[in-house]
Amino acid sequence: MVFSSSVFLFLFLPCFLAAYYLTPERYRSWTILAGSTAFYGWWRVDFLALLLGVSVWSWAWARVNVAAVGKAKRRALAVGITGNLGALAYFKYWNFGVDNLNALLTAAGVSPLELGRVLLPIGISFYVFQAISYLVDVHRGDAPPEKSLVSFAAFISLFPQLIAGPVLRYKDLADQFQQREHSLDRFAEGARRFMVGFCMKVLVADVAAPVADHIFGLTSPSFAEAWLGTLAYTVQLFFDFAGYSHMAIGLGLMMGFRFIENFDQPYISGSITEFWRRWHISLSSWLRDYLYIPLGGNRKGPRRTYVNLLLTMLLGGLWHGAAWTFLLWGAWHGLWLSIERHRRHRLTPGGLDHPLAMARTMLLVMVGWVMFRAPDVGGALDIYTGMLGLNGLGIRDTVAWQLPVSGMLATLIGLLLVYSRPLLERTSVARAHGLKAVAPGLAQLLVVCGFVLAVLRLGALQHSPFLYFQF
Repeated sequence: MVFSSSVFLFLFLPCFLAAYYLTPERYRSWTILAGSTAFYGWWRVDFLALLLGVSVWSWAWARVNVAAVGKAKRRALAVGITGNLGALAYFKYWNFGVDNLNALLTAAGVSPLELGRVLLPIGISFYVFQAISYLVDVHRGDAPPEKSLVSFAAFISLFPQLIAGPVLRYKDLADQFQQREHSLDRFAEGARRFMVGFCMKVLVADVAAPVADHIFGLTSPSFAEAWLGTLAYTVQLFFDFAGYSHMAIGLGLMMGFRFIENFDQPYISGSITEFWRRWHISLSSWLRDYLYIPLGGNRKGPRRTYVNLLLTMLLGGLWHGAAWTFLLWGAWHGLWLSIERHRRHRLTPGGLDHPLAMARTMLLVMVGWVMFRAPDVGGALDIYTGMLGLNGLGIRDTVAWQLPVSGMLATLIGLLLVYSRPLLERTSVARAHGLKAVAPGLAQLLVVCGFVLAVLRLGALQHSPFLYFQF
């Protein structure tokens, strides 16, 4: 089940919210667990066993860790993390490993192995990371061990963020599971956030997607085609993923939870370092706290710092998907993080006040998105060749008629929204004309109208998955 579906909007969500608010407060974790189980099981019932298994495993080993002393504590932590990583490795990387092994065997003249394919459970990358952070935080004493298995399972399976984040940490929600605010104002705030995210997904990301999909499927794209496809995907990915995060945060607010913000205008960054402070904030902070710092961070000299940055981003790339394209994308960002670390005293702040730094960063980000989006390394090289103008310059007639005008318009609108928002937030025109009280009402009206339009458009769509479901 996805947020951008009629089943979720008109059946699941109203039924869940009604049940949630009719349930006495002390039993609402049970309602969350039941609703999240139904939400996840709508896709495949059999993978519920894996989700609940990760919850029970992590909860049990955290309790063992708390009861243990000395080296036994570290062993308990190691066993808990190994079990979670083992599940993630099997389901996410088995096919990748088999394919590469068979490629090596074939090159050596040996018959490939006949091994079965493994289906990737949706959301596994997110809920496994949440389980690992819980084990580490309990071990460090940063989070209290949850006594109730039901409450912990409700946290791991919390449906607003279960499929594509944000990557939550139990220590940030422990108090909210004990007591959280339920008010009309918070519910209204959540509804507004959900509607904004829904519009981002359905009216921008989904409309721009056909342009990106068509051009990334071409062989030998021209200069204009390659850059148009890359721009379309740049818009699609941001509005798809940030839209999901808006919806997840909004649903959390409707239930009384306040989740971490996951995006902070990443496309106005003045460096790749700043970009990762603004893009997928919950993941970048997770990689920093549970991978980069334990590896040594910047405490062991410059060379080790560069190695740690590169290794962290390589693993971050691999987390996104089991493919060489994701590894190379991670290496690209790790390389630039290292370069910027080396030249940190020369970096220019980003934002609209520093357009050259922002343009340079966006160029680097877009070059990386090509590898992130391409079906394989060869497909990425085709796009790069086109971006250099080696396959001609203009859009060919055979391509132009297949590119929907609505998709190109959505790409343009997306870019305008990305770069006009900072200007609108800084302007003092509204205050100067006495419109301070009117503007919020007008904005809310626009959001509601956009949501109605998005719902109407949703009726014409057969399928509208989120990009990060595959990760």
